[in-house]
Amino acid sequence: KKAAKIILATDPDREGEAIAWHTQNALSDLMDHKEKFERVVFHSITKDAVLEAMKHPHKLDMNLVDAQQARRVLDRLVGYKLSPVLWRKVRRGLSAGRVQSVAVRLIVDREREIEKFKTVEYWLINVEVKPSGRDSFLVALAKIEGKKAVVGDKKTAEAISVDLEKAKYQVAAVDKKERRVHARPPFKTSTLQQAAANVLGWSSKKTMSVAQKLYEQGDITYHRTDSLNLANVAIEQIRAFIKAEFGDKYLPEKPNFFKTSGKVVAQEAHEAIRPTQMEKGTNSFKGSGQMAGDQERLYGLIWRRTIACQMASAVYDATKVTVDGQAAKKYQLTATGEIEKFDGWRKLYKKAKGEDEAVILPGMEKNEVLEFGKLTSEQKFTQPPARFNDASLVKEMESRGIGRPSTYAPTISTIIARNYVERNDRRFYPTTIGIAVTDFLVANFPKEMDFEFTAKMEGDLDDIAEGKLKWMKMLGDFYGDFEKHTEKVAETAKRVEVPTEKTGQKCPECKTGEVVIREGRFGKFLSCNRFPECKYTAKYLQFIEGVKCPKDGGRIVVKKTHKGREFYGCENYPKCDYASWRKPGSEEKDEKDAKD
Repeated sequence: KKAAKIILATDPDREGEAIAWHTQNALSDLMDHKEKFERVVFHSITKDAVLEAMKHPHKLDMNLVDAQQARRVLDRLVGYKLSPVLWRKVRRGLSAGRVQSVAVRLIVDREREIEKFKTVEYWLINVEVKPSGRDSFLVALAKIEGKKAVVGDKKTAEAISVDLEKAKYQVAAVDKKERRVHARPPFKTSTLQQAAANVLGWSSKKTMSVAQKLYEQGDITYHRTDSLNLANVAIEQIRAFIKAEFGDKYLPEKPNFFKTSGKVVAQEAHEAIRPTQMEKGTNSFKGSGQMAGDQERLYGLIWRRTIACQMASAVYDATKVTVDGQAAKKYQLTATGEIEKFDGWRKLYKKAKGEDEAVILPGMEKNEVLEFGKLTSEQKFTQPPARFNDASLVKEMESRGIGRPSTYAPTISTIIARNYVERNDRRFYPTTIGIAVTDFLVANFPKEMDFEFTAKMEGDLDDIAEGKLKWMKMLGDFYGDFEKHTEKVAETAKRVEVPTEKTGQKCPECKTGEVVIREGRFGKFLSCNRFPECKYTAKYLQFIEGVKCPKDGGRIVVKKTHKGREFYGCENYPKCDYASWRKPGSEEKDEKDAKD
């Protein structure tokens, strides 16, 4: 009451602006007038950033407040209306959400793709050839009689192999060119989550939790952002560091700038995620003194990416050799190779585990005759699309415009907690209840479950934040038809039967029914197929076949924490206290699927 001024310094995004508005509103009764309130924004919690923000106070941005209010109301309208329909038509206790239900659909659709995928056999044929007086190298079969080589079975592969063993080989073309690989942009929220998933094996939730601590400690800038921009002062610091640490040849003549894709709205147009002080984190890593363990690991990722984004391009000499093979038919075979001339930004990145050195091809000229060495043919099979992991799901959501930086991690956590999907070996699998709910929603609410419609709603929220659209109008346009359609579905849609899994065991209680595996809100459980006539239920234990407890030899069981995270334990608990986040015997296996 006695304060001459109230400064609102909440987070620099829509949610932060709305929290500031609510705070001002709650305190208004204690204050004489609103003129005593000021809003300041800073993107890192450091002395310089805070003091600079205090020099430039302003009023609340009501467009951002309206955008957050619209999102909040919209999500509740959808959730509060759809969830009761699911209670009536599928099962009590279920929930639906504007973003979460569409995210589950992505995972269900991917599972259906995998189920429908038909494996196709194909063969790879390589020939070792040798120019006179130089090292031999491998060329891969590419064309037969000018058309793309398609080798689909062993018989065809053997016939081609016999012909290639008799062929005369000569160089058809040698194409050499310099290849430059530019530095990657600094991190934004989605790419930070993807990198942490691929390199550290972390969930999106863990990444954001650790990033939050780094932000609060003043070690990094705000970690919920779509921006790829860096402040000029930061670029100057980075360039000075590169010059001092690595030398002039690693410093581009001009700073590297990266175009931000999509909309970055008003106060959300802040920086990419970067360290606040470049010297806190050289290759020997000094840190802030407050960091430990996971914080150091995530900070290291951010620091390397930030420094590297302003370094010179990596340069390679790339060579492609085309070889003609003439026998009963004319064959074309190719080989590619490259030599790293300058590592550039890659100096900060070690080669990935299992990454081979680039193939170096011997020097040769067009029309040069080559000696045949040996031939290898290898049977292969096409693979279905990979199931989503944290990295690829966030990437897919972002590319489709589903959600925003602040919603990726909570959305994934929600669909796991609701038991719509399971995370096994870092991959997402839809549960039977997740599939049943998705099928019901897609069939009865095709508009709301459409990816493009969901993206349009996000675009409308952006327009509200920019003052181009009134939030009440946006909600009104959506809600009228939605409410009527929801009521119609609640009355006319058929009830969905959630599939159960048979066990082949008789019910121990009624002696006539069969024990089945059902999925409820908190996971799988055993039940009688005569429910509700028979009320038998029991805990479901998912045993890992062929895996024994390393402590007492008991069977290993998949369990869940109270937050829904899976871990492995012994069936003899509490006599045996063995527990592990990773499957016994696979602790050393740590594959990183960087392609995702």
